[in-house]
Formats: sequence, C-alpha cells, structure tokens
Amino acid sequence: MENFDYDLQSVQETRNIARQAKLAQSELAKFNAEQIDKIIRNMVKVAEENAISLAKMAVEETGFGKVEDKIFKNRFASTELYEFIKPMQTIGVIKDDKVNKLIEIAEPVGLLMGIIPSTNPTSTTIYKSIIAIKSRNGIVFSPHPSALKCTLQAARLMNDAAVAAGAPANIIGCISKPSMGATNELMKCDEVALIIATGGSAMVKAAYSAGKPALGVGPGNVPAYIERTADIPKAVKNIIASKTFDNGTICASEQSVIVEECLRDQVMEEFKRQGGYFMTPEETSKVAKNLFTRNHAMNAKMVGRSAAVIAEGAGITVPLGTKVLLGEQHGVGEQYPLSYEKLTTVLAFYTVKDWEEACDLCIKLLNNGGVGHSLSIHTQNPEMALKFAEKPVFRILVNTASSQGGVGASTGLSPSFTLGCGTWGGSATSDNVTPMHLINIKRVAYGIKDVTENQPPAYSACEAQSGMPGAISDDQIMSVVNEVISLLKKRGDN
Repeated sequence: MENFDYDLQSVQETRNIARQAKLAQSELAKFNAEQIDKIIRNMVKVAEENAISLAKMAVEETGFGKVEDKIFKNRFASTELYEFIKPMQTIGVIKDDKVNKLIEIAEPVGLLMGIIPSTNPTSTTIYKSIIAIKSRNGIVFSPHPSALKCTLQAARLMNDAAVAAGAPANIIGCISKPSMGATNELMKCDEVALIIATGGSAMVKAAYSAGKPALGVGPGNVPAYIERTADIPKAVKNIIASKTFDNGTICASEQSVIVEECLRDQVMEEFKRQGGYFMTPEETSKVAKNLFTRNHAMNAKMVGRSAAVIAEGAGITVPLGTKVLLGEQHGVGEQYPLSYEKLTTVLAFYTVKDWEEACDLCIKLLNNGGVGHSLSIHTQNPEMALKFAEKPVFRILVNTASSQGGVGASTGLSPSFTLGCGTWGGSATSDNVTPMHLINIKRVAYGIKDVTENQPPAYSACEAQSGMPGAISDDQIMSVVNEVISLLKKRGDN
C-alpha cells in the first residue's frame, strides 16, 4: 500500500511541477535578451559559489568519481559555458538577410524535460538549466534515484538564482519523489515540448518513444589509437588524465587503447611509468567478472571507482599509486568483456600490425556500443587523422584527452554535457548540444522573383491534349480529308 501511495504522490507531484513550469515559461517567453542575460549571470554566480558543496554531495551520495573533478565539471558547466553561449542570439531577430530579403526570428521551444544521469548529476543539471533559460525555455528534471539529493539541490539552487534575478517562479523544477511512473508521466504530458535525455540506453530509447521531440545521447565506447608517429609520453599522459578524470564517468572517456606492434613495448613501458598496471589474463578475467552484470551492464558498485578499489573488489594486488588497470584483449564481443564501455578506470589494450588493422578494429569497437560518439587518435601525421575521420563517429579527437576533448574543455568543440551521436547512434543530432538546439526559428520571406512573368506560352486545346506545340487542329484535319475526298470523286467522274 505504501508503494502504491508513493507512486500516486510521485505522479501527482510531476503533474503539478509540469503545470507550474509551463505557466512560468509562458511568462519567460516575453523576456528580452538583457533580462535573460541578467538571469543567467546570477545562475552562473550561484553555481560557482556552490561548486564545491555540490561536488561533495554528488560523490557522497553516489560514490562515483572524485570531488576535485566534479568541482571542475560544475564550474565548466557554468562559467566556461556562459562565456561560450553569451554571444549567441536566441531571442527575436537573429538574422536579417538583406540580399534575399529573409528575416529569421527565434522562438522558444517551450517546457523541456531533462533526464539526469547518476554519473554527472550536478554538472548536467547546471548545464541544462542554463542552456534552457538562455533560449527562454523552462525545464523540469527527472533525477536518477541514486543521485536524488544532489540533483534536487542543484535544481533548487538554479531555480532560486533565476527567480532572484527576475525569472518567473517555478521556471526550473525537479521531481522529489522519483519513480518510473513519474518519469513516464513527464515524458508524455502535454506541457513538455522537448526531452533532453542523458543516461543509459534504455532511458534514451524511452525518451525517443514518448511521441514527442527528443535530444538523446547514446553510449560511448571510445577507441584510442596511438599511431606510430605519436608523441608516446604525451599520448599516454593524455589517456591516463582522461580515464582518471572523475574516475572515467564521462561517456567520452577512452575505453580501449590500440597500438601498433612496433610501438607495443615502448607504450607499455610508458603506461607502467605513468601509473598503468597491466593485468595478467587471470586478473583481467577477475576484474571483468566484477565489472559487469547481465547484458554487459556495468555493476553500479564499480562505476567511477579508483583503480585501487576495483583491484581490491576483484581480489587482486596492484602497486601503490596505480591509476588505471589495463587488460589485454584479442577480439571484440561476447568473449572479450573489456571490449564494452567501462565508465571507470579500466582500459582494454589491443596490439595491431598497422594503421589499416587499427581502422578495422576501431570500427568493430564502435559497433560494439559506441557508434556516432567519439574516437581518439594520437599522431603527428595530419593525413592519418583525416583517414580516421572516415570512421563512424562525429568527434575525432586528435592529440588530446578524450574526456576533456569531447565536452569541449580541451578542444574548440561547444562546451556541453549532452553529446549527440547522430542518426548512426540513434540520436537526433550529431552536435554537442547548445541553446541553439533549443529554439524554433520562424522566417519572414519577401518575394524576390516575379514568377508571374515567366509563364509558358498558351497552347490551343488540341496542343494541350496532344502535349505537342504546333499540333494540327480537328478542323484542319477535316479540311484536308474533305479535299482528298473531293479529288477522288473528280477522278471517278473522269
């Protein structure tokens, strides 16, 4: 009975939050650019002030990741994001093409639903709140149950900051009694115009099945190829920095390292020197069994954990200071568990003969759960980077840490915690999602060509029927027939 009551309360709360947020959004839609910027600046300020406390809350509640890295993510999702989106025109006339006499006007989408993952709960909430307000949308969050407290706190802080700067009350909402019923209600309710889904594959598929527009992101299974011209110490440093960043909880983090035979020993030595531990086949098997549950889903107790914790959980001993665990794999798929996505400090390690074999392996790995997302290559050969640009992903990250590169922290990509995988990965966009994905654009188009003076010449009824210009009319045919008959008669008389 208690569960039944909880579910009813959960669904009713969701309906109330959605109605309130939709009313607030209707008001926000009337705001001008100056008003919106004032609101966002205050949200960024509050996010900065609470970056540390929110990071601590997230780690304490979920057990995932590292406090210092979650602090960075909270600041990246606010201060860095703001600097990038500040010049974006998302209100009123955003383009006036004098030549083609075409005016483009931005309109908000309406009320958004934000699905929040347990791996990046506070930073994703901050990020989605800010891009929603920038485009004059309201947003209601569905938190992951295991990250409820920190997600709820981040959403409250963002709402209070927005309201304090002039936004309508309840412009940012969050379900406080999460349940599948509440999430489904929010996905399908009339008030929600667009869903932004960040989470597991099942949740993203559910968002796309809700019968309304959705921006979902698929999983990443990022291969990192160290090509023979690479700066090996730098490549290894970047991979370790990326894989240990928040203990591998970002979906753009590397999952497999691929090296050519000619570099194998050198790369292995460099990994060992920088804190990598190469597991024996037996140790690899123990870790793999501990990492995954059925259908290669990750064991939640191993997500975002340090190498030491994972080793201890698997009953193996590793040197003090070990940063990442590497397990050699000789194929992709069921028999090779480390060929799947691992949101933690474990890497698969592959050796190939040459770059062509590396190409084939990258495609197999991507098809094993990462199509459309990201690929990492370390090379000093620009032509080689372009060869790998042909692979089925939308982010080819060159000579950088993949986690930081994919979200735009170390590259020129748009700062984002929603990384689209395009149609290849089942997503509606291949972009790093920004406020520009959250607006409708209406167009005022003036006539610039007088098509009335370019009509084809008029034809007779017969010409129209025959479809041939200059065709003979029925009267003309009868006239010729009569003349022939008249001639024949005269010949007969003679």
